[in-house]
Amino acid sequence: MTDFIKSGKQVLDIEAQAINNIASRLNDDYVRACEAVLNCTGRVIVIGIGKSGHIARKIAATLASTGSPAFFVHPAEASHGDLGMITKNDLVIMISKSGETSEIIPFIPMLKRLGNTLISITSNLNSTIVNACDINLDATVEREACALNLAPTSSSTAALALGDALAVSVLEARGFTANDFARSHPGGKLGKQLLIKVSDVMHQGEALPKVFPHTKLTEAILEISNKRLGMTTVIDPNDQNKLLGLFTDGDLRRIFSQGTNLENLTIEEIMIHNPKTIFADILANESVLLMQEHKINSLPVLDRNNNLVGALNIHDLFKAGVV
Repeated sequence: MTDFIKSGKQVLDIEAQAINNIASRLNDDYVRACEAVLNCTGRVIVIGIGKSGHIARKIAATLASTGSPAFFVHPAEASHGDLGMITKNDLVIMISKSGETSEIIPFIPMLKRLGNTLISITSNLNSTIVNACDINLDATVEREACALNLAPTSSSTAALALGDALAVSVLEARGFTANDFARSHPGGKLGKQLLIKVSDVMHQGEALPKVFPHTKLTEAILEISNKRLGMTTVIDPNDQNKLLGLFTDGDLRRIFSQGTNLENLTIEEIMIHNPKTIFADILANESVLLMQEHKINSLPVLDRNNNLVGALNIHDLFKAGVV
């Protein structure tokens, strides 16, 4: 019976060793490849077919998301018009384990006539593709992780790792920041955490619950219920932009549990006088940390002049995908 744990560990060990071996062989060509991508005034075109095609797609996607405009071109589609997408300012990365991929080799003369810089990622340093390229990245592996030493496993992992290394090295040289990454990923969770500000998700205007200090508790409860934020701000009657306090449904439950006579209570007597607040122009993600730290679900929102401009509830952050 197959020992799956043993088999799995063996595969991972072989592939890890393959990557370590490649790391030890990084040389001037790697530096030249990084500089070529960094200085490219066009796009980075990544070409491959079969398993190398899948790796090429991933490398192109990683480059594009880390500040290097890139896209994948399928060799079979290139001969039917897609080659026209490549301009003279583009850089071309060719991925081929054998270095003899018949679908890629016919395009090399055309690319060279255009003047494109050509980079290869291959395991065969004496191949047609390597001899034609300007820069060659050595993805040679001792063996595939497959027991038959046939299925592309270690070799495809090695090529992918080289592509990741190239993208990250260029990212660092470019001074690519977390905000830059977020702009490339506006639909993802990280992008939302790095782009969405409190002002984008807060309740404001008529949706902002407000009462005055002399407001009776019963009226404040109606305001909380109508605005559905589980809280109401308490504002200065003479300056309705000035926050005086906060009252939440949690405070209401505590008052009920204490058996307090509620009939004549005003909000001023029971409100939180110095509530936690947050500024409208900071990242919404920071409000999550503040809520977690103080174990609260709502925050009044102020502008930089300390004027009340909104209110934020934890559910707003869930809806926006920040949490």
